[in-house]
Amino acid sequence: MPVIKILPHPEFCPAGAEITAPAGTSICEAMLDNNIPIEHACDMSCACTTCHVIVREGFNSLNELDENEEDLLDRAWGLEPQSRLSCQAFLAQQDVTVEIPKYSINHARENH
Repeated sequence: MPVIKILPHPEFCPAGAEITAPAGTSICEAMLDNNIPIEHACDMSCACTTCHVIVREGFNSLNELDENEEDLLDRAWGLEPQSRLSCQAFLAQQDVTVEIPKYSINHARENH
């Protein structure tokens, strides 16, 4: 199973983490299944950018971006060339390293 290394994030994963998930699992789903509470305001339906991550290693092993994801990413805070919506980035067989950006554009967080 591929390993997802999550770099430290002050709110969601202060110490960083390494988790495993089967190929075909979205990065968002894998994080949530492992108690890393990444934001996902649209319930993983590719309708917002709150689950935005930057893939620091393993970007090319993930499925390709579709047009809808590309359009949404244009609105993400801190967009980088290796940015993905974690709900749309599905694991293959290669390990990945992701960074959760410090901020998102979600102004109405439900889990406070």
